[in-house]
Amino acid sequence: MKCPGQDMQYWKDDAIFEVNCPECDNVVEFYKDDTTRRCPKCSHRFVNPKLDFGCASYCQFAEQCLGTLPENFLGTREDLLKDKIAVSLKRYLKTDFKRIRQATELAQVGEKICKGEGGNLAVILCAAYLYGVDNEVSSQILSDSGASDLLRNTIQATLEQNTLSSQSPIESKILFDAIQLCQYREATRQEDEPLATVDTEQVEATLLTATAREILKKYRQ
Repeated sequence: MKCPGQDMQYWKDDAIFEVNCPECDNVVEFYKDDTTRRCPKCSHRFVNPKLDFGCASYCQFAEQCLGTLPENFLGTREDLLKDKIAVSLKRYLKTDFKRIRQATELAQVGEKICKGEGGNLAVILCAAYLYGVDNEVSSQILSDSGASDLLRNTIQATLEQNTLSSQSPIESKILFDAIQLCQYREATRQEDEPLATVDTEQVEATLLTATAREILKKYRQ
């Protein structure tokens, strides 16, 4: 039996639609059954924000077809989720390009630290994209994304962790360090704010992971 979500006889007028690229804001055309598309302008590949595919994360028919999905595809569910979060954040922020840039940079730095420290990349990236967003809005974005209760609660806990210790989850430490590094880069980005005016040693002393300290050294070079 063909999945009803993919059978064209069930498609409506909105089966073909346009989405703004989360990287460059260029308009990208999607078909309903496209899993991802590459932006023709900047080559960034991102997930279909209206994904209704048999991927078990979002499709209402997931339980019926779960057994037919390849394992390597099932393993991408959380990776697709962070792309959905990124697109939803872009829609929420609209033309606030500074906030969009900051969220994107925070996610990129968080990913670099995660590669060196381990941890759940989906949690780190989603938390990075939603950092600084009103709690009610972030909760709604997570709910609309189709995130499981466990993943949604973990992301929210990572965002709400104010006091860190050696016992804190690695995801919380990575997010904290990514925030410190992004704030450092922001302070040194302007020409009228030379590197010498930023207390780099103080920034380094606050970092919780070895990978973040290595990244800071590269920033100073």
